[in-house]
Amino acid sequence: MGGRRTAAVALGGAAAVMIGLMVAPAAVEQFQDRMDQTRRWPSGAAAKAERTEVPRWLPDTATGIAFLSGGHDGDRLIRATLPDRALPAGCTEGRADGELHLRAHWFPRDTPQRATAHCGRYSVALVGDRLYGWQDGAAPASAAPAPSGTAPTR
Repeated sequence: MGGRRTAAVALGGAAAVMIGLMVAPAAVEQFQDRMDQTRRWPSGAAAKAERTEVPRWLPDTATGIAFLSGGHDGDRLIRATLPDRALPAGCTEGRADGELHLRAHWFPRDTPQRATAHCGRYSVALVGDRLYGWQDGAAPASAAPAPSGTAPTR
């Protein structure tokens, strides 16, 4: 009987460790998100419906949205998965404008070196199907040209 009990305790402990290993990354990410005040949405449509600060150029079909706003100064970070692996309509090629002031665990630090386009006032890098973008609230609104027929505010 003692051997069975020991085996059951060992298996129960192993199961608890496995569950902990599966849940831990999500818990760590949620903790980090609370620390830097990241907001997340399943789609571009959901993000734009909930927050006016989310740029309108973000496709509704984008998934896995992560967004961080620096508050009153206008600094922002965004990450999105683009299923078609193409820049959103209206984005234009060009080098990065402004500085990257915000930090988030989900935003690669080398993004400014990878940026090759502008979407509204955001400098963006498309890496595979992931779009990373930032807006420097201190950069002049005229620094990044807006797509024709749109205001350069987002």
